[in-house]
Amino acid sequence: MPDAMAREASSIGPARLRLRLRGAVQGVGFRPFAHNLARRYGLTGFVQNDADGVLLEIEGARCDEFVRALRDEKPPLAVIDSIDITRVEQRWDRSFSIRGSAAGGATTRIVADAATCETCLDDLFDPASRFHLYPFVTCTHCGPRFTIASSLPYDRPRTAMARFPMCPDCARDYRNPESRRFHAETIACARCGPRLAQTPEAIVTALKDGAVVALKGIGGFHLMCDARNETAAGALRRHKERDAKPFAVMAANLASVSLFARPRAAEADLLQSRARPIVVMASKGVLAPSIAPGLNRIGVMLPYAPLHSLLFHAAAGAPADNEWREAQNDFVIVATSANPGGEPIIVDDAEAHRRLADVADLIVGHDRAIVTRADDSVMAVMDGAPAFLRRARGFSPEPIDLGTDGPCVLALGAHLKTTVTVTRGREAFVSQHIGDIDDVESVRFFEETLRHFVSILNVKPEIAACDLHPDFFSTRFAEAMDLPLVKAQHHAAHIAAIAAEHGVAGSMLGVALDGYGMGDDQGAWGGELIMIDGPAWRRLGHLAPLALPGGDRAAREPWRMGLAALAAVDRLDLARALFPHAPFAEKIADRLRSRDIPRTTSMGRLFDAAAALAGLRVEQAYEGQAAMELEALVEEARRFEGAYLLQNGVLDFAPILAFIANERPSPREAAEYFHGALIDGCAAWIGAAARAHGQDRVALGGGCMTNRVLAEGLASALRAQGVTPLFARAVPCNDGGISLGQAALARAAFRCGQTEKVSLACV
Repeated sequence: MPDAMAREASSIGPARLRLRLRGAVQGVGFRPFAHNLARRYGLTGFVQNDADGVLLEIEGARCDEFVRALRDEKPPLAVIDSIDITRVEQRWDRSFSIRGSAAGGATTRIVADAATCETCLDDLFDPASRFHLYPFVTCTHCGPRFTIASSLPYDRPRTAMARFPMCPDCARDYRNPESRRFHAETIACARCGPRLAQTPEAIVTALKDGAVVALKGIGGFHLMCDARNETAAGALRRHKERDAKPFAVMAANLASVSLFARPRAAEADLLQSRARPIVVMASKGVLAPSIAPGLNRIGVMLPYAPLHSLLFHAAAGAPADNEWREAQNDFVIVATSANPGGEPIIVDDAEAHRRLADVADLIVGHDRAIVTRADDSVMAVMDGAPAFLRRARGFSPEPIDLGTDGPCVLALGAHLKTTVTVTRGREAFVSQHIGDIDDVESVRFFEETLRHFVSILNVKPEIAACDLHPDFFSTRFAEAMDLPLVKAQHHAAHIAAIAAEHGVAGSMLGVALDGYGMGDDQGAWGGELIMIDGPAWRRLGHLAPLALPGGDRAAREPWRMGLAALAAVDRLDLARALFPHAPFAEKIADRLRSRDIPRTTSMGRLFDAAAALAGLRVEQAYEGQAAMELEALVEEARRFEGAYLLQNGVLDFAPILAFIANERPSPREAAEYFHGALIDGCAAWIGAAARAHGQDRVALGGGCMTNRVLAEGLASALRAQGVTPLFARAVPCNDGGISLGQAALARAAFRCGQTEKVSLACV
């Protein structure tokens, strides 16, 4: 930014400068901030929102001080990508004003939702404040943004607050430059704003009585119950039809989290960040067993809406002082998305009453609409830094810088954990978590999200990108669009996503370890060593294939992969002994002896095989259950010589599978030896490829990289070889990041002149 220009302007006397600010500068209090800054330095001019961001003109002798303070003291939620400064003709204004937003197609962006700031919490619990105990208190520094905005520029008439005219007191704050709510578009109070259908006291009473409560929040309804009440937690599981997948819980504050979990310092920081994600951390195992069965970690979040804080205030007996806000509170709430049958989270009050009547004992809505649904984000600290398991509320639609300009790409993701990505200029906007595209409601959410992103970003799509799999809904949707289409191989997209967020240009070595992705040979891949270079990619190696008896059923019934492992180590004679209760085990064993069965290189299925052989799990209720329970048993990964074989780029874990089958170690020992084998084998595999191809860094992607034991152990082993591991940080390493990789590959194809309907085949 040309600071010299600002210094020159002030050094020759009063000047008038025009400042064009781009970035996340709307809905964050930038206009009142600029207004007060101009008053501080005795400047005249104006500020306004427009299609490109914020436009400022300042006139006076202290323009240079204004420009420095603009960057150094910007509002907490603001992100300034650039400031362009030009000298314009002086106008001799008498004051500095905030102008109404300029019309036109928007090229700016909106910020993500932010947790209630401490100052608003002070107002919430101050009996002298007119916001006392008001569940929707907010200011320019906090509150919903993305989930309530229908279009840009960001002004009240373009949000869900449009239907709530300000009362005289709110209007006065809105116009008062000294107020924190000066031009706060979400300002409201009990007199003029949204209303909650029940009191916080009534909600807490129901929860303590063992009820399941459906409560409308920022991005959708939560289903809640008392996290210490096993009867309530079990009822929630049954009614939601969620047999075993872990629930997240909400606690009053960090001190309360320590009652049931063991947060590390980095996890505590992440918990308290303004996005307030769910953070996965070590559990003490003292909450209801149904919350995270078979696991040693638990997802925890802190209150992020005023209503959440009011619940814990009521649970603490509604104290008059503020000491309770930092004190331990043993009231812990299960807070899971209200999405029956895995469908998208419910956002509408009428729909909640219609569809949750058989799930919740009490349904509590409010009359502020949710324009864009968004689940809670889920994160973990991996290898010393935050990593996403699910990216949604609090982060979407923050963009990822791709480094260079390019065409507008619509990348439509895969099938599970779906997101979509829309690129604009040098930025990639990855949508909030959409989920598995398995039903009509999910399809509607997918289409709704795509339309909203295209509209709010004001773009005209030029290229579509999708997965290779012909039967994915996203693929069929892309094929029906009248756009040039790039089909990207699943695992190449995993690697490309990591390369894109880390700004890696040129060749990139990567490993993608997951459950399934179609290879360019139509095979079931999932353990791939890949080199990408622009739109081109090469498969350098893979895991040794295992049989896939039953196809997709093998992912739900790990005993099938256990049989495949026995076949691989020539011990099918153990089928009856190891899987006596598995239906058709002996028949499938016979087929494995005599027939050619489709095979897979999937690391996910390898985990299933190990879990089955260890006697840990023969069926699973949700994706990754066997692998997560296997990881949960590990106290320390154990190593022994000969646990794997590596030849010609093929990594074979038959020796460790044979050890588990033959020696019958305890489940814990099996888990620890298995993880040790994976770490050593993958480190040797990747290290050899890095040396052979002159690479000193590697992208580690795919859903199996959510396994902290594997990811951190592998990262350490690679660093010992001089290879730098790169993890997904801006998007999930699982299929939630696939759309970003597809977008990056499509833009690379465009740069190479591949603008027709193409599949990026292996070279």
